Amino acid sequence: MGKTLVGNHIRKLRFNHNEMTQQQLADKVGVTRQTIVALEKGNYSPSLELAFRFAQVFELPLEEIFYYGKHIESP
Repeated sequence: MGKTLVGNHIRKLRFNHNEMTQQQLADKVGVTRQTIVALEKGNYSPSLELAFRFAQVFELPLEEIFYYGKHIESP
């Protein structure tokens, strides 16, 4: 499976939220742990509804969780 053009900061955000496990996050947004793994590896793009559920969990706007295309991490 190829990488999607939709990237994310989910792994970093999990650790910034009390080292939330993939399973804990999956339970909060209503998906399987495997979906979280695929998202973090860039093998899956979330639906708009799922993206909003991540935004609610992390209490951040979508653009601070997801980005489109090439992205350069800030230091």
